[in-house]
Amino acid sequence: MGTLLGSMSIALSALEADQTAAEVTSNNIANANTPGYDRQVPILEESAPLEFAGFMLGGGVTVASVQTMRDNVLNLRLDSETQQQSSLNTYVSAMQQVEAIFNEASGVGLSSAIDGFFNSIQALSANPTDSTLRQSVLDAGNTLAQGFNSASSQLQQTQSGIDQDVTQTVQQINNLASQIATLNQQIGYAQGVGEGAGDLEGQRDEVLSQLSQLVGVSTVTVNDGSVTVTVAGGSPLVVGNQAYQLTTQADPTTGMAQVYSQGSNITANITGGSLGGDIQVRDQEIPSLQEQLDNLAASLISNVNSANEKGYDLNGDPGGAFFTPFTPSSSGSNQGAAASMSMYITDPSKVAASSDGSVGSSGNLQNFTNLQTQDIIDGQTVDSYYAGFVGGIGNSISTASASATAVGLVVQQLQNQQASVSAVSLDEEAANLMKYQQAYEAAAEVVSAVDTITDFVIDNLGEQVSAT
Repeated sequence: MGTLLGSMSIALSALEADQTAAEVTSNNIANANTPGYDRQVPILEESAPLEFAGFMLGGGVTVASVQTMRDNVLNLRLDSETQQQSSLNTYVSAMQQVEAIFNEASGVGLSSAIDGFFNSIQALSANPTDSTLRQSVLDAGNTLAQGFNSASSQLQQTQSGIDQDVTQTVQQINNLASQIATLNQQIGYAQGVGEGAGDLEGQRDEVLSQLSQLVGVSTVTVNDGSVTVTVAGGSPLVVGNQAYQLTTQADPTTGMAQVYSQGSNITANITGGSLGGDIQVRDQEIPSLQEQLDNLAASLISNVNSANEKGYDLNGDPGGAFFTPFTPSSSGSNQGAAASMSMYITDPSKVAASSDGSVGSSGNLQNFTNLQTQDIIDGQTVDSYYAGFVGGIGNSISTASASATAVGLVVQQLQNQQASVSAVSLDEEAANLMKYQQAYEAAAEVVSAVDTITDFVIDNLGEQVSAT
């Protein structure tokens, strides 16, 4: 009877183990398309043998654990590359918005406005007393000024839009940080009571992946199973079950949102993720482009005014300012020149075409046209400076796009490696399910056979007892 009971115990352990293995496999199949899910593998172990009649007999099988297939080092590398990829993609997207402002076909088209102004001067030189041509010069000058106004305004609008993105991204970061802290707590509890936390760890990995798309973070796994997440050079974001919320405050000078952690401004230290890309464009690229635009506007205002002041108007009076003179708010800065550029004269007769005060003279107009070919700004002509300005935007986008493509290939490679470790193969799981099903059915046959033998033995013992 001891042997029969032992056989029954072995068969029952097989039923339980195969049932558990089948459940794990079924869960894998159910989550085959679940983002961030890592496949699980039941680890079967032989039970401790039992001694019977001087022999060591097998004790059956047990599920020692359910192992989650995860490569933590690979996940860290993937998160790191994801941070860089997201930052580059966000940078490219934001800079393409900037590029569109200066698109000659659909944007401001300052190149056309600059050429149009100098062409109107050239046309006036053929007939300097023609009131229509004189009005055309004023119209072209006004179009040029409005072009600078519009370009400056659109740069500011783009910067403000990116600033709103920064605030929204910080809110998303805080939400994900809270989720990680909660999962840390749940994982710690599960491990504390001896339960597996593979599913929870998989969920946490997925949240960490989403966080990496938003901002550059560093992650360290602690002995209790929790992860510590820091941002911007060590500022805590998640420690154990505690999430440290980031906050935003408007800069008193620029009005742009600054990111704070525990009362410290960490904006300048933020890299990686969409937040890093937005901050780079908002705080570095757009201010630099605005400065260049202001410098060009200030140079045109100054030089065109100087050219008009060298001649005489249609009434024989000395010429005055053509554009409204620009007065810098601080030494060495032309901030606001593009935004404030406007016409000073509104009377066509005030265009100082004459070089000697005589009616019909157009000698002074040469001083205007020379401005298009002279190096009047940073050792460059107006056209070459503006071409370099626009070309610089395109080069920045091209360089970042190439980098994003290269990083994207690395990310794809890492994702493929991750999939080879963690992804669910439906074909493989179907084969496993069939294997566990067959093992379960075989164990059930053993149970049935032992039951039959046991009944037979009991019946025969009963007959022998009755016979005696």
